[in-house]
Amino acid sequence: MPELPEVETVRRGLNRVTLNRAIEGGEVLLARSVAFPNQLQDFWEGLAGARLDRWQRRGKYLLGELVRGADAPAGYLGVHLRMTGQLLWLKPDTPLSPHCRVRLFFQGDQELRFVDQRTFGRLWWVPPGQPPATVITGLQALGPEPFDGDFSPAYLRQQLSRSQRPIKNALLDQALVAGIGNIYADEALFLSGIRPTTPASRLGGQRLTRLHGAILKVLTTSIESGGTTFSDYRDIYGVNGNYGGVAWVYDRAGRPCRVCQTPIRRLKLAGRSAHYCPRCQP
Repeated sequence: MPELPEVETVRRGLNRVTLNRAIEGGEVLLARSVAFPNQLQDFWEGLAGARLDRWQRRGKYLLGELVRGADAPAGYLGVHLRMTGQLLWLKPDTPLSPHCRVRLFFQGDQELRFVDQRTFGRLWWVPPGQPPATVITGLQALGPEPFDGDFSPAYLRQQLSRSQRPIKNALLDQALVAGIGNIYADEALFLSGIRPTTPASRLGGQRLTRLHGAILKVLTTSIESGGTTFSDYRDIYGVNGNYGGVAWVYDRAGRPCRVCQTPIRRLKLAGRSAHYCPRCQP
């Protein structure tokens, strides 16, 4: 599933190419890919003629702010890529993928295609005057963004001091911190020298400070690399992310640790894989 760096890479790309272009129409090829409104006619009426003023990111959600006329608010276009979703900026005569679910036609002979093999991704049109979280209800449960001031070592200590969950599971909880998934939880735990099975409450202030710094470092590095592609993720031009080539532990089970040469191990935690170095993460 695309995580914060991948979604942030897509957001930046969308801000480069879609702003101030009118949406002239489109086509829904899979109705369930549009989560709201319930009627596709209402979805198109909300989007047709609107322009994208800017794209924001909240956790793993994308929010395109829409305007009409002299910048009158026209709601939001919300997108969640889920497991296999892609947003691709293409010429209309580009051959159609069998997994294309929604097409948005833009002024200037370009289109934005939502491609989603597993069909778990969703789009929303949020009417003007409504906060996005009232329509895209998953936004209500999100914790602070990793780069926001509210996310700090002190915050982690407060939230985790009584938690017996393994720290890897805690980091995957979007109510604790928004946007981190399997890849970057593994990577941050490696950089901070913490084993993924460690109960969260056992982490003292110094280790939480290291973990906080490691989260920011690994996310920044991956954003600079355009994210990670292990299977389906692509940026808006269809280009793979490059972080996977320098990952410390994720998807490297059995291969030597980049620091100490000990083979990387893989285990299951709450149905999810966790990768770690038994020597660097005692």
